[in-house]
Amino acid sequence: MPVKTIFETKIEHVSILDEQGNFDMQLGEGLIPDEDVVAMYKHMVVCRHLDEIAFKLQRSGRMGTYPENRGQEVPSLAAAYVLQKKDWMVTCYRENAGLFWRGLPMEKILLHWMGDERGNHIDECNVTPLAIAIGSQLLHATGLAWASKYKKDGAIACTFFGDGATSEGDFHEAANFAANLDLPVVFVCQNNGWAISTPTKLECSAPTVAQRGIAYGMDCVQVDGNDLFAMVKVMKDATDNARTNNRPTFIEALTYRLGDHTTADDARRYRDADELAMWEKRDPMIRLRNYLEQKDLWSSTKEEEQLAVAATTVSQVVKNAEEIDAPTANDFFDFMYTELPPQLQKQRQTLRTSSIGQDPSQIEQTTQEGVVQ
Repeated sequence: MPVKTIFETKIEHVSILDEQGNFDMQLGEGLIPDEDVVAMYKHMVVCRHLDEIAFKLQRSGRMGTYPENRGQEVPSLAAAYVLQKKDWMVTCYRENAGLFWRGLPMEKILLHWMGDERGNHIDECNVTPLAIAIGSQLLHATGLAWASKYKKDGAIACTFFGDGATSEGDFHEAANFAANLDLPVVFVCQNNGWAISTPTKLECSAPTVAQRGIAYGMDCVQVDGNDLFAMVKVMKDATDNARTNNRPTFIEALTYRLGDHTTADDARRYRDADELAMWEKRDPMIRLRNYLEQKDLWSSTKEEEQLAVAATTVSQVVKNAEEIDAPTANDFFDFMYTELPPQLQKQRQTLRTSSIGQDPSQIEQTTQEGVVQ
């Protein structure tokens, strides 16, 4: 039998505004109106300041562990800009810029990292609570896309994850399910080069992480994840594919976290200083500001004004988070079940857990004070 090629493919890399300020007019002209670019840059200034303040809150003991978003703002912001209101945005924990653009109050993120569950109570927009378990959110996004397809409501789902998550079984299950069932979901892999301290080269030996999507029959593309214009373009293509063809797309966004993995990490122990310095020059905010200044859309004066706005905004956000009414002990019971089981009703009444593990008949035995024995 003759040897014949049964499959060939390619992965395209998309870049419109590079770190030197070169702008591809053919791909980028008219992609984002000037006023929107300015608005998104202003938004990034506020998000970057919140990141700085959140770091200080953790260091001063006013908040728990926090994952800095610095340097990685563009992928989620571009997605939020492209997605429609009815669509679902399913994130992990480094997508503040996109979540805030979509309408999530900033204090919700601070409350989450302060350990207050009210930070996960979201009714302002179609976003899910932060997913800390690596890769679990991909399954949620796939399920939401399947539900939208079943209901024929025209909505799609977009989910975010790191390069390390593509080594999790959850990724492969979600990708296989989405591709085989023709589901309208966009998978955005934010490849920042590190899965905590594990470099991408140890996660994936292939030239691109995007190749992992090909195995499941998805359309795949690699993009400069620090390029706002390129991210908007690939997101528009991917969302069009989802809405028109009910097909998933895998986007590998090359980006970098300029801070540690979290405030519990010290990246100096495993990350080369020269690598960090190289990526600091590729900072998406520096790149976008240079673009705006070249077009006379920004200036040092406007920068100072926006920094002042950011300081005022974030100060109020911190105040809102820290001065929220303290939760009551009953909240744990009131929001756990639709109908509270009898043994938990007893715990709610007595605020004691001595009924756990007892024979059900013992639960009814109480003293005159109503305390379970």
